[in-house]
Amino acid sequence: MGVLNVTPDSFSDGGDYLDRDAAVHHGLALRGHGADLVDVGGESTRPGAERPSEVEELRRVLPVVAALVEEGLVVSVDTMRASVARAAVEAGARIVNDVSGGLADPAMLATVAELDVAYVLMHWRAHSVTMQQHTDYDDVVEDVADELSRQLDAAVAAGVASERIAIDPGIGFSKTADQNWEVLARLDRLHALGRPVLVATSRKRFLGHLLADEDGTLRAPKERDAATSATSALAAAAGAWCVRVHDVRSSADAVRVAARWRPGNADG
Repeated sequence: MGVLNVTPDSFSDGGDYLDRDAAVHHGLALRGHGADLVDVGGESTRPGAERPSEVEELRRVLPVVAALVEEGLVVSVDTMRASVARAAVEAGARIVNDVSGGLADPAMLATVAELDVAYVLMHWRAHSVTMQQHTDYDDVVEDVADELSRQLDAAVAAGVASERIAIDPGIGFSKTADQNWEVLARLDRLHALGRPVLVATSRKRFLGHLLADEDGTLRAPKERDAATSATSALAAAAGAWCVRVHDVRSSADAVRVAARWRPGNADG
């Protein structure tokens, strides 16, 4: 899944693709580099980010979704708003990627059920402006799995077909750097929920911490792609369904290596 942020304030590429033509060009490039899906988002979810209005989110997202669909891409829409999800699906998007897992908008789950599209349900506790105030867990892996399980039940109860749901542990959302690593090391616990798992680590701050200089200066977001590729390979080896990344080519290569490495794949 290639990331296409049409926002002014995303943490690594904010402002790069605000222009519709630039966004479409980048979406096509992501496909050319190996993306199976292009994920278009009009709201930054970096820590501390303020939400755009519904009207502004729609203005950013819809022209890009429609243009990419016309070019034959499989598009997902990254949104927490049911109204944006509906409009994007009507414009041709085939997946709703909801970082709030249905918690931010009480109409989202019923809307997804009505639209009958695929749904990525992420672990989430609070909006970006306060989410890092919600990092208390008894056992982060078990708590994330339990909270995802409750939202899965809520989605199915709302009419979303279980076979259309994938789950995302929400790396970087209401989690410390150490907690992110704990969750990644235990993807098997998430697989036990019985749904495909999406892993989204790309360029995130916990990688910046890992790669920090001796004086504590974090590695810049756009210089975290090699580390992202390593997490992509490890996630694929651990059975992830999808990785969501900014630099598609390096992660697509890493996933191919992980697949080739598996026993029984000697012939490629």
